[in-house]
Amino acid sequence: MSELSFEQMFEEQGMKQISTGEVVEGTVISVKEDEIVLNIGYKADGIISRSEYTNTPNVDLTTCVSVGDKMEAKVIKVNDGEGQVALSYKRLAAEKGNKRIEEAFNNNEVLKATVIDVKPGGLSVVVEETRIFIPASLVSDVYEKDLTKYNGKEIEFVITEFDPKKRRIIGNRKTLLVAQKEAKQKTLLASLKEGDVVEGTIKNVTNFGAFVDLGGLDGLLHISEMSWGRVENPQKTFKNGTPIKVLVKEINGKKIALSLKFDDTNPWLKAAENYQTGTVVKGKVARMTDFGAFIELEPGVDALLHVSQISKTRVEKPSDVLSIGQEIEAKVVDFNEEGKKISLSMKALETEEDHKEEKAAETEAEPTAAE
Repeated sequence: MSELSFEQMFEEQGMKQISTGEVVEGTVISVKEDEIVLNIGYKADGIISRSEYTNTPNVDLTTCVSVGDKMEAKVIKVNDGEGQVALSYKRLAAEKGNKRIEEAFNNNEVLKATVIDVKPGGLSVVVEETRIFIPASLVSDVYEKDLTKYNGKEIEFVITEFDPKKRRIIGNRKTLLVAQKEAKQKTLLASLKEGDVVEGTIKNVTNFGAFVDLGGLDGLLHISEMSWGRVENPQKTFKNGTPIKVLVKEINGKKIALSLKFDDTNPWLKAAENYQTGTVVKGKVARMTDFGAFIELEPGVDALLHVSQISKTRVEKPSDVLSIGQEIEAKVVDFNEEGKKISLSMKALETEEDHKEEKAAETEAEPTAAE
């Protein structure tokens, strides 16, 4: 009878041989928070540590498997130094995961996973125990300085680079957001037309106007379209995040011009009634030139007070007797509805008595020959 080899002796006793890199199947005989023990039909039990079970940190393994469960794992050491077999579940899962991710890469499939790590350079997610890195530049379609808000959040992405040999698997969330935005823009432009009144949200306020998010596309509300009157500083009038109802004034490709000058609020609709010739009105000096002052009668309705109509007494220039913001009373001497022009006269309200008193005051102020 020939002598049995060491391996044959184990086989006759029902004990199998294993080697590093081999995939074995076993039954869970014990599980702790950080360790799983498997009976793999070998002379020693197999041990799967927490770090070799998953890439997800601080997982309680008792919530993942139960005694009696059957598992497959990869042998990483036949003898871990303590007479047990070191196994890895995550490495086997990663190999399977790599195949899954490769398919997703080839098919441009959208994947979904939870962010497990955030660094200034980007985000890390795990799909079937395969770690995927999403660089900061590919996280969003806009620059984001702080990425911590994504920690623990489930996100969607596609794989744009797959090289498992170099451990380089790159995810891309930006391309999805850009595609989604383009689809929204296309839908919005197809349904939008000039003259529509739509709702949006103030997105960014500048000194020349405000950008309004219409749901996929921004429209510009220029400072000149914010009111029938004048708006000196849009940033004092509008705040980011405020909902707003606007009129679509013009559409030019993806450029949308907006307005708050609704037709039914146009002050010139009742101007002929309110400012007919001969009417005495009050207003504020809005701006001045050498030839006259422009008086705001109400937001959107200005009238010209010519320098010759300020007083019966000669006035060289309006700023000699008037100041910005000053309230004055005058008579409408001309109303041109078609040209939207109104002419005023303060002189027309001066009485002859006013003129005499003014002359007398000037005479008293003049120095005498004796002086």
